[in-house]
Amino acid sequence: MGSDLKLELLRLLREDEEFRLAVAGLLGLGEILEELRKLREDFNAFVRESAKRWEENARRWEENAKRWEENEKRWEELNKRWEENARLWEENMRRWEENAKRWEENARRWEEADRKFRWLMTALAEIRDSLGGAFEYYTANVVKALLSERGFICGVRVNVTLPVDGFREVDVFCPEPLVVGEATTSLRTIEEAERELAKLLSNVEAAERFTGRKAYVKVLAVETAPADVVEHLRRRAAELNVYLIVGREY
Repeated sequence: MGSDLKLELLRLLREDEEFRLAVAGLLGLGEILEELRKLREDFNAFVRESAKRWEENARRWEENAKRWEENEKRWEELNKRWEENARLWEENMRRWEENAKRWEENARRWEEADRKFRWLMTALAEIRDSLGGAFEYYTANVVKALLSERGFICGVRVNVTLPVDGFREVDVFCPEPLVVGEATTSLRTIEEAERELAKLLSNVEAAERFTGRKAYVKVLAVETAPADVVEHLRRRAAELNVYLIVGREY
């Protein structure tokens, strides 16, 4: 075979696929080449499908990574909130413990004050009953008990006449310390209450001039009065520094 023919055959094998397949078929290689071609096509399809899957998996991994970052931020925020809530709970518990101690101390003081008050009221009731219920004597004994609690021993007198501006009658009187008091069985109106307060202040001024001392306690005792009158008296007594005794309000 000439060299030109060989070159032409080689060219055809390289460039002409149909010729190449025909030659391969004659040589028994057609089936093998066909299988190889199919394998190459299947492999290419597998590569393309794998690439798609990898792209999809990469996208999913990115989404999951974002979700994990978001969840981590949320957990950090929740941890901060829990720490803040724990701090607030500790602070509130400390305050509750302090308040509980204060309430216990106040309750103890109230119990002690209530015990003393009940004892005083019982004693005064017994004194009042023993004196036949005269309200001036009842007031005098209240004043005597008050002074005794403050460390003073004084014979409190009832219905004392002072030689001031002629004569001035005082319902309750103690010279040392100077105590001046007025006692009335009933006040029905605020106007009557104001008149009684004016009378008390006038008697206090007269007693101070008579004794040359300042009044230690100014006392107004009312056996019965309506609730609105009692409320007015309490306000005015606080303003005038008057020790107010009220038997019963209605």
